[in-house]
Amino acid sequence: MAIVMLILMNIAVMASIYFSIFLIEMIFGIRLDPQSITGLAILAVIVGFSGSIISLLLSKWMAKMSMGVRIIETPQNEAERWLVETVAKLANKANIPMPEVGIFDGPPNAFATGPSKSNALVAVSTSLFDMMDTKEIEGVLAHEIKHIANGDMITMTLVQGVLNSLVFFISRLIANIIAPKDEEGNPNPFAYIAISFALEIVLSIFATMIAMWFSRYREYKADAGAVEIDGPEGIYYALAKLGQIPKEQVALPAEMKAFGIVGFISELFSSHPPIEKRLENIKIVARELGYNI
Repeated sequence: MAIVMLILMNIAVMASIYFSIFLIEMIFGIRLDPQSITGLAILAVIVGFSGSIISLLLSKWMAKMSMGVRIIETPQNEAERWLVETVAKLANKANIPMPEVGIFDGPPNAFATGPSKSNALVAVSTSLFDMMDTKEIEGVLAHEIKHIANGDMITMTLVQGVLNSLVFFISRLIANIIAPKDEEGNPNPFAYIAISFALEIVLSIFATMIAMWFSRYREYKADAGAVEIDGPEGIYYALAKLGQIPKEQVALPAEMKAFGIVGFISELFSSHPPIEKRLENIKIVARELGYNI
């Protein structure tokens, strides 16, 4: 299933790129020549944003398919009823429409995703109920609700699109300058491609660092928002418990990491700050709001 989703995603991205180029060249009469600054800039924006926007639009569907999320339409037990009612309560406090609520089998974790505040999904793993009490789970839900309220899925898409565009533009601009030229001043195509590819790899590393820095900033904001709408105890003690679990036991798929409750890898390339720093941030926010923890 994951391979099929990846293939479909790549087909959708390539189709959107070619369709956009067709519209610009045939309908608006603008020739996208990558050897010109204007043409290269337009191509960079098309290529840079296509994948990010399509990923955003398909994010709920991808989450349901990849994680096996079951949407709770009619609660089948007391736990599901409590989950739906708690999400509704927190969504009301955060002043957003009620998102879809789902559960999935897997290690203790939760995530929020969706293309907009009015078309979002909050999902928690069944094992989260086994290790946390209701107050702690409510804190986790408050964190995910604030991701939606803050528009994090959209802003992350915009940030990733801008970074992708810059990587595409700068790598080809430099390649066009330093690649060997023929008698007519055109760059050698093989050298141009090789230099562009090498520069994309290097620049993508720096772009990833920037994107992950922004993701960590979003996590601090979501933690602070959880304290605002639900108090500090739930999210604080939930994170404290999650911090005691080996990271490999709470991992989400790559496409869901940025919107989960637990982070990974080294701090520089991690989508989430270290839990210790998040706990300290929660204490600071709680004191500012008059809570003792």
